Amino acid sequence: MTKAELQQQLHIHHKAFNESINLLNEADFTHSKNGKWNAGQHLDHLIRSTEPVFVAMKLPAIVIRFLFGKANRPSVQYEALVVRYTEKLKAGGKASGRYIPGTVSFSERSLLVERFTNIVQKLANQLNKFSEQDLDKFILPHPLLGKLTYREMIYFTIYHVQHHHKLLN
Repeated sequence: MTKAELQQQLHIHHKAFNESINLLNEADFTHSKNGKWNAGQHLDHLIRSTEPVFVAMKLPAIVIRFLFGKANRPSVQYEALVVRYTEKLKAGGKASGRYIPGTVSFSERSLLVERFTNIVQKLANQLNKFSEQDLDKFILPHPLLGKLTYREMIYFTIYHVQHHHKLLN
C-alpha cells in the first residue's frame, strides 16, 4: 500500500471500530464473555498499542536508527503480515505488560473514543513526514512480531483494529 492508502485504511477501520463502540449500551460495553476482554478493554488496549507507534514515529530518525537499527530487508506485503500475526496468536501469543487493558467504565467511553480518534489522526498525519522509501527503511520493535518497518507497523495497526473489531461481535 502507498502512504495515501495506508492513511485511508487507518481512517476507515478505526472509524468503523469507534462507530461500533459508540452503538453499544452500557451492558454491552462492560460485559465480558467467557473471561475475555469487554468492549471498553478492547478500546483501551488499542489505545495502548497505537499511541506508542505514533510517539516512536515522532522521534528523530537518528534516534530510531540508534535504538533499533535500520531495515535489512524489504517490507512484506499486508497479507503476509496478517498471516504472520494470526499464526503468532494461534501459537498462544497475547498482549502483555503495558498493553494489557485496565478496567474501563461506560462513563469513560466518549473520552476514550475521542482519544483513540485523535491518536489515529495524528498517526495518519505523521506519515506525511516520511517518503515511501523511509517507510521501508526505519524499523520499530513489535512484542510478538519482532522488528517491523514503519510500513509493516502501520499494516499491523490497520489489521489490529479489525481483529479487535471482530472480537466485539
